[in-house]
Amino acid sequence: MKLFSAKTLNVRSLLWTLTCLLIASGNLAAQNMLPFMNAGPDSAFAQVDFAQMYMDTTTREQKKNLEQVSQRKHLVEIGVISALDLDAPDKARDEYNRAATLMKEQNAKAAITYLQKAISAYPKFITAHNPLGLAYLELGDTHAKAEFEEAAKLDPKFPGSFLHLGMLALSSNDFDAADSNLEKAAGLTPNDPKTLAALAFAQNGDHKYAEALQTADRVHALEHRNFANVHYVAAAAAMALENYAEMERQLKLFLDEAPTDPLAPVARKNLDALEHRKTSTPASTANRKQGGAAAAHLQTFPNSDRLKAQLNVVGGETDNENCETCKDSSPPDTTTEAYNAAPTSTSVSTVYVRAGALFTIQKAIDETALFFAVSSHGHMVSDLQLSDIQIRDDKKPPGKILEFIPQSKLPLRLALLIDTSGSVQDRFAFEKRAAGKFVQKVLNGTSDLGFVAGFSGETTVTRDFTADATELRAGIDQLKSGGGTSLFDAVTFSCRKLAEYPEAGRAALVLVVVSDGEDNSSHRSLEQTIEQAESSGVTIYSVSTSESASVQTDADRVLQVLAERSGGEAMYPGDMITFEKSLDKLRDLIRSRYLVAYKPADFAPDGKYRPIHVIAERDGKHLQVHVRKGYYARVAAHP
Repeated sequence: MKLFSAKTLNVRSLLWTLTCLLIASGNLAAQNMLPFMNAGPDSAFAQVDFAQMYMDTTTREQKKNLEQVSQRKHLVEIGVISALDLDAPDKARDEYNRAATLMKEQNAKAAITYLQKAISAYPKFITAHNPLGLAYLELGDTHAKAEFEEAAKLDPKFPGSFLHLGMLALSSNDFDAADSNLEKAAGLTPNDPKTLAALAFAQNGDHKYAEALQTADRVHALEHRNFANVHYVAAAAAMALENYAEMERQLKLFLDEAPTDPLAPVARKNLDALEHRKTSTPASTANRKQGGAAAAHLQTFPNSDRLKAQLNVVGGETDNENCETCKDSSPPDTTTEAYNAAPTSTSVSTVYVRAGALFTIQKAIDETALFFAVSSHGHMVSDLQLSDIQIRDDKKPPGKILEFIPQSKLPLRLALLIDTSGSVQDRFAFEKRAAGKFVQKVLNGTSDLGFVAGFSGETTVTRDFTADATELRAGIDQLKSGGGTSLFDAVTFSCRKLAEYPEAGRAALVLVVVSDGEDNSSHRSLEQTIEQAESSGVTIYSVSTSESASVQTDADRVLQVLAERSGGEAMYPGDMITFEKSLDKLRDLIRSRYLVAYKPADFAPDGKYRPIHVIAERDGKHLQVHVRKGYYARVAAHP
């Protein structure tokens, strides 16, 4: 159940994808010893989805179980609801359940009214105070903190309120306050991996590196599926202590538990760097400091209130010059310079590139790297010159053009994401065969890499990054149909994974989504998914599996918005023969794009949305341009 949207304050970057918080941990990256693991103030390494952790174990269970009287005391014991909630009258619970339904539909504004009524009927209703705080967050209302504090004051034995206060403090980089509140939450639920994972993150940010390592080991001793990132946090803490043996151990644990995580390639690079360090660093200095312990099927519909609400939030815009729904929004990840910069990048004399953003060692220089395709009457135009195009970034021409080249000269990073839910079962075998032929043709076998993932209720990578098209086809063959549909979560995961792959230069990031566009169980919204693609510099191409050959349903429009807002294209084959032809067209479309890199005019690191408009002309005729609608400027680094 999703309780946040892209319009939240600074905090929503943490509460959805708590990425790249300011974690100071020594100067190893500056020494070029471990160049891919930058854990300093401009770090971009930690992907911990605390919102999903919370929602998986609290609000979803609250709505389901508040009416089950026999289970309430058990829910108190495990920290899901407060003991005070046992006395909530029927009227208060009824109002809460109405609010929970609205929150599930992502209508926070209406939900607030019912939550306020629930609290009015029973002022000590902790289960209403906390969701009310989350609803305020969704709308960017500063009353959120007051609700969490009131809940903590009413029942100091309920851990959820302190968990929220801790995450709220983390969002403003107040690690001391975060540590304090999360310690309280962990004291009340000492065996809760989600709380301990958050605590380790706060301790690392508060320079309590030994404590962070100890907390990570506490998580590891528990059943901690989906919390492998705590080992990445622990590796950063070990690096700060120059305890490289422990850092190596934590990175290996991370890879053992999450080998296909978006950060896995970065972890492997660091392990390689550590191995190299062993051969070039005297053993007596290798460890100068020691600082710690060595789904069931859910029915989906092409037209539903859920999809309609998602489209209403983003406005369903695909062709406008400016992204009106994005103007003046806060950036997807306001806590990190690197993520906000994509497609804006930072370029320095010595860098290791993460596609869509760079790990920087020296002074940052703002530039924008933009991919676009041009067509004329449905045919791709592949021989344009720079003089044939005009660019407007925030309605101004670029300050300086740095590079203009066809994408065919760049390495391709391809993610093939295939819907394996029950709603696509009828044509699943044929679609897998067609997808297999596609990957065989689209990769050049040298510099290109791709991975294959399937999604239903969860996303599963069946073949990680490889240049071997035969391996990718084998990954496609392994996909099995069945389960719910979490399209938005799967697209977000794939964008993150593409963007996190460590590069030594520019690369083209492309996500191909084969789906019917339906979604019934994602934690993320359509709007947040679009923002993730924009912030990661990923272009999305969607190929519909529905039997309609045009945009007719809400699900069709979802695929269209995802693709066109990221600079890609949506295809609606309709029948099986056309489906295979669409993939052939897609191969040519991907290879016919251009890259233009430029310095934006009047650029300010203010986190604001900068709309992009590209015009292409030849012989006095306007050509159709497929390009993303804009990007978020980076935010100036904290002092």
